Amino acid sequence: MAAKAGSTQSKSNRSRIDRLRSFFSARKADALLVTHLPNIAYLCGFTGSNGILLVEASSATLFTDSRYTFQARDEVHSAATSIVGGPLLSAVSTHLKRRKGRVRLGFSPTHLSVAQKLVLDAALLKKVRWVDAANAVERLRAIKDPHELEHMRAAAALIDTVWESALAAVKPGSSELSVAAEIEYGMKRLGASGASFETIVASGPRSAWAHARATSKLLRKNELVVMDQGAILRHYCSDMTRTVFLGRASSRIRRMYHAVLDSQEAAKAAIRPGIAAGAVDGVARGTLKKYRLDAFFTHSTGHGLGTEVHEMPRLGRGEETVLEKGMVITVEPGVYVEGLGGIRIEDDVVVTHEGCESLTKAKRELIEL
Repeated sequence: MAAKAGSTQSKSNRSRIDRLRSFFSARKADALLVTHLPNIAYLCGFTGSNGILLVEASSATLFTDSRYTFQARDEVHSAATSIVGGPLLSAVSTHLKRRKGRVRLGFSPTHLSVAQKLVLDAALLKKVRWVDAANAVERLRAIKDPHELEHMRAAAALIDTVWESALAAVKPGSSELSVAAEIEYGMKRLGASGASFETIVASGPRSAWAHARATSKLLRKNELVVMDQGAILRHYCSDMTRTVFLGRASSRIRRMYHAVLDSQEAAKAAIRPGIAAGAVDGVARGTLKKYRLDAFFTHSTGHGLGTEVHEMPRLGRGEETVLEKGMVITVEPGVYVEGLGGIRIEDDVVVTHEGCESLTKAKRELIEL
């Protein structure tokens, strides 16, 4: 079965490289230089920490070093592998010099550093003409295939289970750090390779910090506690936020919580193929505006999710990207009031042919502990 699974993944990688080549004709490029490791893993399966992938019209070559000889042999089946004894960029330059005439080389300005580009320019002199590939690979990655969705469902189910188990540690006297440690320990016990990001546990007034880091602060009665956690399982991320209250919540807190939950549900209901990402964000904000809480929503409504915790598309103001079936996105409206605290509810959803399906399913209603 393992050999069959590997064969299936190899075919998937070849298909991704073939689809990427459509960029060549659109931009009149001869090749594409891929330096971002998650993009390399997506295209050819290589998960090492040092690699460059060169995709040409009829071939693809992974350049890496001798530390990864056996790993590349095991993981990479959709590209040739070149084990390099020196700098990878020098090997890429040598490879390109063998081509006849000038080369129109696609690259991502987001990922190729100025220093790397200068090295290639110096080695290749005027042989290369640079072509902005923008987010060519990221656009492919935004649409998940059935194999990817299977992994993302499993990662979402794992974080559901971990969070529910970790609730026992959320009590007065526990520190934010200890709760975060319990969550991350639970991930690995269930098979995750690690956390998608540094787990956020923020309590009391600190819960109004949208991206607070867990500290030694002790949880106290009558406080909000925001927990934002995600696990990496089989290279794919989950990302879920839940907010609980220690004690009996006031009417103000209950109203805020209901507003955020209402906002999230409205945004989810708006998601469908063909809608602009910014329009979904507008629905979330519009719902909070009815509660006069929109001014306390200080970030975007969500983001794409996959092998990285932040991918295309972004669900923010004015975002024109059109949602498509197979995209996996987070939906995470929040309200943050200085001195009082914050409330965020976040789920991972996949865009379906007529709407969306939630991958994370842990209880969303207000929990009082």
